[in-house]
Amino acid sequence: TKEVFNMVSWLCCGGYSGTYADVSLCLLQGDRYNIHSQLEHLQSKYAGTGHADTNKFEWMVNQHRDSYSSFVGHDNLISFFAVAENECKARVKFNLLQKMLQPCGMPPERPED
Repeated sequence: TKEVFNMVSWLCCGGYSGTYADVSLCLLQGDRYNIHSQLEHLQSKYAGTGHADTNKFEWMVNQHRDSYSSFVGHDNLISFFAVAENECKARVKFNLLQKMLQPCGMPPERPED
């Protein structure tokens, strides 16, 4: 989209918003390595950002754990869930923390090479 193109051109070319070819040339001139190294840094720092070998199950586990931790951290959501489930807030928080252990069940069997 145009917004993404403008953001990439601003980030890579110091605010220049020229044509798509200008931005790709700018990316090829050295920022490409910089962007790749920043992505690798984020992937090593945060477990949930994934990597090239992340499978569907690992991605879903990360998504569920992120959601549960967000729910536990926001007291208004805990209150909403407690009213909806007719449970006390401490029980809802406990249940969410228990779900974080294996949010998607057991991991699938990996084929042996």
